[in-house]
Amino acid sequence: MAKYIFKRILTAIPLIIVITILCFSLIHLAPYDAIDAMTTPKMSPEMVQMIREKYGYDQPVYVQYIRWLEGILNGNFGYSIVTKTNIFDELATRIPNTIKLVLPSYLTAYVISIVLGLVAGSHKNKWLDKLIDGICSLWIAMPTFWVAMHFIYLFGYKLRIFPILGMHTVGVNTLSDFLLHFITPYMVLTLAFIPDNVRYVRSSTITQYSEDYVMVQKAFGASKAEIMFKHVCKNVLLPVITKLGMALPTLVTGAVITETVFSWPGIGPYFIKAVQGMDYPIVMIVLILSSTLVVLGNLLSDILYCVTDPRIRKMG
Repeated sequence: MAKYIFKRILTAIPLIIVITILCFSLIHLAPYDAIDAMTTPKMSPEMVQMIREKYGYDQPVYVQYIRWLEGILNGNFGYSIVTKTNIFDELATRIPNTIKLVLPSYLTAYVISIVLGLVAGSHKNKWLDKLIDGICSLWIAMPTFWVAMHFIYLFGYKLRIFPILGMHTVGVNTLSDFLLHFITPYMVLTLAFIPDNVRYVRSSTITQYSEDYVMVQKAFGASKAEIMFKHVCKNVLLPVITKLGMALPTLVTGAVITETVFSWPGIGPYFIKAVQGMDYPIVMIVLILSSTLVVLGNLLSDILYCVTDPRIRKMG
């Protein structure tokens, strides 16, 4: 097993390097660069050139990349061009805020999805399966920002049950105040995560019910409950557990729209403002972070699969 995990780690390292090169190159292929966000039409060409030299944008692209990568490896993420704030310090504050919102939402959605997926898959093509699958299809088609706006209108404006925006009331830093601000975006995110996971579990359940061992159990007179909980569940939960690894990037960048709508002080608003202000150092760091988490999520998924499936351990 250790050999298999080591192979996967060695595969992930060059992939992350390639991702950094791609992200850096794509940013530099954009029609505008970071200097455009700092200059005005009234500035002289000499002044613009001085600014370029100050930030190193007069150097060749490969030199800029090496200097940038060296800074990343040393923990120096650079500074925002617009606000002049340290990017690392901002991320260190905002990432925990995002995790506070996304992690409970995803875990709740995950548990609900397993239950609904098992129920739907075990009643294939029956009215219960069609009902669950139909609701999931409808909910997938609804944009998250649209659902969020309706929740804000209903619970924040019409019923006045929960606060509309932010993570805390200004000047109030209590747990109860946090929970009041937390509930509405939590509900929106939970509902957003459920449909895709339900379909995944449903598909796995249907696949397991078509296996020969289910037919054998039926021939031996096993009840539906015994087949479900003693046999099918174990095999369904194996890929479902490994899918948790794929959720790693979701913890950081999975709620950009929801955070922006609710003004939650996480990665979402920070990234959107950076894009709008052409603050390329921030955009680049967030893209690299998101892409790297995808690679690490796949790696974690492989490791979980190796741990839970003895066949993979034997192959390793």
